[in-house]
Amino acid sequence: MADPTPYAPIAPGSQPPLDLPSYLSTSLRHPKAEPVRIPTTVTESSAPRFAPAWYAPHADLSVVQGKAALGERIVVAGRVTDENGRPVANAMVEVWQANAAGRYHHARDRHDAPLDPNFVGEGRVFTDAEGNYAFTSIKPGAYPWRNPGPGWRPQHIHFGLHGAGFAQRLITQMYFPGDPLLDFDAIFQGSGDEPARRRLVATLDPALMQADWALGYRFDIVLRGRAATPFENA
Repeated sequence: MADPTPYAPIAPGSQPPLDLPSYLSTSLRHPKAEPVRIPTTVTESSAPRFAPAWYAPHADLSVVQGKAALGERIVVAGRVTDENGRPVANAMVEVWQANAAGRYHHARDRHDAPLDPNFVGEGRVFTDAEGNYAFTSIKPGAYPWRNPGPGWRPQHIHFGLHGAGFAQRLITQMYFPGDPLLDFDAIFQGSGDEPARRRLVATLDPALMQADWALGYRFDIVLRGRAATPFENA
């Protein structure tokens, strides 16, 4: 029997546009013609598959070979659900971020901030049967970028969510509460209307904090529907 729960479409204005003039690089890469829907084949929808057994149930990005990274240790946890609040189980949650000084562990990052030998800034975890995920990391620093305005991106963590196959991927960013740079950031300000933008800001959660060890932030993700988390499309 088919699921009788009605599908809730995405609310107009709650997702980032493909071409955002204030975010300069979108003008170079956004589609210039109407999108063409291509039927999904079995290969695209089901392969390759990702197995939870490949990764630890809790990723700790704050340690490399037993040595702690520099910066403010944080625990980030949340729940991945569909538009009706049902958990999305066994979804791979991939995260990547800059270090505490605002530099990525990547050859193309030329920011003159120092690299941290004990911080790589990427990890993967899977949601459990109730859609929950969690990882430990270091609070990332702001960093400069070539875009009008103050020229600095706010502190953020990138999220990539994978479904049953590699083609089923959604990308978003998590921001931190109270960051003054949010008011000037073209990416954040262009991520839909005000309620949508609020869904990109994590909540400081005392239940996740560990005394004398880490602050805790909650970041829940809704994959579709009127309360969907804004996802990057360009």
